[in-house]
Amino acid sequence: MSVSYAKAETLMGAVLAPLDLARSVILVVAFSLLTALAAQIVIPLPWTPVPITGQTFAVLLTGALLGSRLGALAMIAYLIEGASGLPFFRGGSGGAHYLLFSPTAGYLLAYPVAAFITGLLAERGWDKRYLTAATAMGIGSLLILCGGWAWLSLFFRTPTEAFAAGVAPFIIGDIIKIALAAAVLPSGWELLRRLR
Repeated sequence: MSVSYAKAETLMGAVLAPLDLARSVILVVAFSLLTALAAQIVIPLPWTPVPITGQTFAVLLTGALLGSRLGALAMIAYLIEGASGLPFFRGGSGGAHYLLFSPTAGYLLAYPVAAFITGLLAERGWDKRYLTAATAMGIGSLLILCGGWAWLSLFFRTPTEAFAAGVAPFIIGDIIKIALAAAVLPSGWELLRRLR
């Protein structure tokens, strides 16, 4: 008896169909590790406790490629791995305190939600064209920024100061990450169509 755990409406689901339990677990772990690797790309900004990292790129791509359920599971696995002390958070750090006391906890905790929503939109075909793929990832990025802003507001006197430190500096970088990640999806679908 074959049990499928992921929908074939996502690019990875179509490439690796059928996605059984073993393949699904491998993908979840692989994409959690990809996110950990992306977290090692760190550009500190002197005016904010929040650095520029490659994590959002990995989170959005994970959701779009794996779909809602597996994308969210990969991000939950990433958070568990990092919270357990593995050096998976920014710049090789780890520990549960990053999810409880760090100024960046809001961003981290928003990753599963962002991956789920981006994946849900991808499952509905938004990943097949560049503009809709970029829109899906833009929504996911907005969720991450809002989660980060809400949490960061606890560390600043006003929400406006938190926005200036935790959202505004990252908008242009997120647009670039979205533009790059969104280009992968329609190209992947086109390549798959040609190979079949």
